[in-house]
Amino acid sequence: MPFTRRKTLALLGGGSILAASGAGAYAVTRMPRTALKPWEAAGTYAEPRMRALSYAILAPNPHNRQPWQVDLRTDGEVTLRVDTDRLLPHTDPFSRQIVVGLGCFLELMVLAAAEEGIGVELDVFPDGEDAAALDSRRVAVARFTPGAAAPSPLFDHVMDRRSLKEPYDTAQPVSQEALERIVAPVIHGSGVAATNDPDRVTTLRLLTARAFEIEFETPRTYKESVDLFRIGHREVDANPDGIDFSGPQFEALRLTGLFSRAAAMDPGGMSYKQGLEMVTATAMTGMAYVWLTTDGNSRADQIIAGRDWLRLNLATTAAGLGMQPMSQPLQEFPEMAGLYDEAHAMLAPGGQTVQMLGRLGYGTAVPQSPRWGLESKIVHG
Repeated sequence: MPFTRRKTLALLGGGSILAASGAGAYAVTRMPRTALKPWEAAGTYAEPRMRALSYAILAPNPHNRQPWQVDLRTDGEVTLRVDTDRLLPHTDPFSRQIVVGLGCFLELMVLAAAEEGIGVELDVFPDGEDAAALDSRRVAVARFTPGAAAPSPLFDHVMDRRSLKEPYDTAQPVSQEALERIVAPVIHGSGVAATNDPDRVTTLRLLTARAFEIEFETPRTYKESVDLFRIGHREVDANPDGIDFSGPQFEALRLTGLFSRAAAMDPGGMSYKQGLEMVTATAMTGMAYVWLTTDGNSRADQIIAGRDWLRLNLATTAAGLGMQPMSQPLQEFPEMAGLYDEAHAMLAPGGQTVQMLGRLGYGTAVPQSPRWGLESKIVHG
């Protein structure tokens, strides 16, 4: 089985962990202190909207950018806008993936409210939309109605939900029964399909591995990710978004200078080469795949796909499986156009838009991902 991200980068450090001593040894053992507190705070708020939102901020989203801003000034309502400083203009030039992430946020808010019997009616993009860009217009207005909803069993798995980006056990197949359980909760209008057919799995492994290579080898798209690296506990606590590299191995590599943003950007360096090898090898461990399509590609369609993706992720957790979004072949920057067309010809031969593609399998448990606190996401004007 290929090395995990953490094992791979630990090897880059050689003996650096063992060599750390004194203050360095103390630093190596440090973990983020504040970046995981939003997980502890989920569900602890008395006000119903705040309680629902305290779960919603735990939703999956591209590059963990957490681009949501909420306005609570109207009683019984939540107004959602996007923070346009948190977009991904190179890998997600039309912000389609960002909107899918906002759909995940809204669905998790709806499920959390339903735990209290509160129904939530969503009015999405009430001020209109721009298919090419996001701006300050409202993404959604959510109206809360007590006594109008029943709890969903999916909510039981919110605190255990992860996007599992580690290698999967290639000796453990994913059954057809498991796939049927996973796709059953897709209810908002997305087309959903899944496969564990060995030939299709092999094709999708290769497709996604090639897409990772293109994203890596396109300097501006790779730099967009590297700029969001948070290396070590101090960086993660200071900016609990982006791509988390915390824990003893990364602290040691940071202290010794063996892993940094500059090193990661050097195509001739070990960090770059090992990083590319790691992500492509991990892509080759997919044991099944699931994907969502929509007939159109409006902003409302993207929200629907996000809501259904969140439900898929929770259903996958309930089934004891891991799921990783494999967004690369669906990205819309020019260098990816060939694989984008290939993915759509394979997964949506009727001309639909493939909104999400996920790798499935059995893998090891991973920690919670860092989050900004709820209060930092509330705006007042």
